[in-house]
Amino acid sequence: MRRVLPILVILGCLIGWHVPQAAAQQAEITSCSDCHAREQDAPRDVHPSAVLADSIHADLDCTDCHASIDMGDVDPSDPKPHGDSVEPVNCGDCHEEAAEEYEKHGRFQLGRDPDLPACWDCHGGHDVAAVDDTRSRVHPIHLPETCRSCHTDVDLVKKHDVLRDAPIRLYESSVHGRASKKGLYVSATCNDCHSSTNAEGKRTAHRILSAGDAESTIYHFNIPDTCGQCHPNITRDYWDGIHGRFVKQGQVDSPVCTHCHGEHGIIRANDPRSPVSPPRVAEATCAPCHESEVLNEKYGIPAGRLRSYVDSYHGLKSKAGDVRVANCASCHGAHRILPHTDPTSSIHPDNLRETCGECHPGISTELASTPIHETATGINTGWPAFFRVLYLWLIGVTIGLMVLHNAAEVIRHVKNMRKKPYVIRMTPNETFQHFLLAISFTVLVISGFSLRFSEAFWVRAIFGWGDGAGFVYRGHVHRIAAALFMICAVWHIISLFGQRGRRALRDMLPGIRDIIDVKNNALFFLGLRDERPRFGRFSYAEKAEYWALVWGGIVMTITGLLLWFDNYFVTKWHLPKGILDVMLVIHYYEAWLATLAIVVWHGYGVVYSPHVYPMNPAWINGAMPREMYVHEHPEGPKLKARVQRVFDEAEENEVDEHQSGATDPAPPRED
Repeated sequence: MRRVLPILVILGCLIGWHVPQAAAQQAEITSCSDCHAREQDAPRDVHPSAVLADSIHADLDCTDCHASIDMGDVDPSDPKPHGDSVEPVNCGDCHEEAAEEYEKHGRFQLGRDPDLPACWDCHGGHDVAAVDDTRSRVHPIHLPETCRSCHTDVDLVKKHDVLRDAPIRLYESSVHGRASKKGLYVSATCNDCHSSTNAEGKRTAHRILSAGDAESTIYHFNIPDTCGQCHPNITRDYWDGIHGRFVKQGQVDSPVCTHCHGEHGIIRANDPRSPVSPPRVAEATCAPCHESEVLNEKYGIPAGRLRSYVDSYHGLKSKAGDVRVANCASCHGAHRILPHTDPTSSIHPDNLRETCGECHPGISTELASTPIHETATGINTGWPAFFRVLYLWLIGVTIGLMVLHNAAEVIRHVKNMRKKPYVIRMTPNETFQHFLLAISFTVLVISGFSLRFSEAFWVRAIFGWGDGAGFVYRGHVHRIAAALFMICAVWHIISLFGQRGRRALRDMLPGIRDIIDVKNNALFFLGLRDERPRFGRFSYAEKAEYWALVWGGIVMTITGLLLWFDNYFVTKWHLPKGILDVMLVIHYYEAWLATLAIVVWHGYGVVYSPHVYPMNPAWINGAMPREMYVHEHPEGPKLKARVQRVFDEAEENEVDEHQSGATDPAPPRED
């Protein structure tokens, strides 16, 4: 007993000391701030109580929102007194109306999609501020950034196919976004356009619906009323106009505000970049619909309005950058657009004098009634049509006779050239090869580029016949010409195995002499040398052109065959589509390179060069005049002495031979 008594005394002392300490510790944890504000140097989000004091919820206790936490059940000895996590806050306990309205966010459905934004994603957590407080995340100046947090999230974009940064970036550069940044409350923000009405007919940002929902504010037929919140007068005019009437009838083809002005990147009409600015409104805004064959056929709208406007004085001045000249909106109106049959329309016959008089004061009724869209090329009735036809015939006959006159002179000149001493430049076989090559190449160029420039006038003149049948046969023509080109290439390769062909190929090979000729010719062009280089049988220019033709022929043949039989190569050879795309690019730009080379290089060398103009006649019969050949190829192999001797003899006997009717001596061949 004596031993037990001291032990009991000691235990009693220990218990007496421990209970006050535990009670003291229990007393310290009487609120959330006792733990969450303990580390004063921690970030603000570690101790929300410091943030909460500046929020609109400063008067609330933590447990008013975090109702699942009972301070009486907190274990002081537990480092995590309320567990690893806290049950989500139910904002609807206080904000019942907002909770009832928040059923969807775009395509996200409440209770179905875990990525549906929560209240704190938009309003913040402990730092919730009033909407009109500039610190609030949903204040107009911060709203784009709030929406950006989800609409530019890469993971959300991939998972839900959400639009990325473009809408918000465009909005920030728009007239609305710039005004919003200045704190102008009259400017539209995200919620102003995307907020739908609740059951009571009140617009709320907690009910944002997708564009495909008929109740959405951005649904096609609701967009005019959405814009009308801020632009009531303009919207009223729009509903009175023909476009608004069609929208009320449920016509999805009829344009609404966003078709003309854009959606998020709306800029002022006087900004040159705007699609409704005076210089751009015709082509960028009105033309896409009024030049549509589908819409013109569906609604019976005359086609060619843009072309006739562009051809008119107004259109030409607009193209030149005049922002004051009349455009589509000047005559037809901007929003209250009505057909010419409506008595209140600005283009009704009774109102034309007033409409035109805005720019042309004092204009007569007769002149104002003149059809503005009928240009010189489009009038097909009355005396204007008569003189149009008369001048078409006059132009055709006059210019045709001029062409015949010039052609006759050229033909006579070529015949006279043949009467003079000449050299056989190409044999009949080679001449025919060259002729087939020229024909096939020309047809390939015309038929090939007509696919890329199908709307050009020259393409329509060649292939725009038979209700589009010409464009169908264009492909057949192109392939036939390609086959002829390849036959010509094979024919040329075979001819190279003959004696003349081998010699020509050997003479065509580039060498050191060509480099020297390039240098000397450059010095001659610069005036640093008095005489031109004395070229041999083939100059460096002719060699470069020949090997360029070889290279281009190989490239165009390979790429052309791959594109011609693309289905075979994809299915049988499993050729990747990317390779065919590369072949298409190479085929197109190699065609440009070859065409420009022929026009600029070959065309100059055989037609426009001062020494050969009007042409080198060798392409007709293989022969070229002596003077031309000696000038172009003074150092041709085996020619210098023999050619000069034959020419001298021909000149000496020319008069006697012609008088006696003797046959001319056989002309020398360059080989």
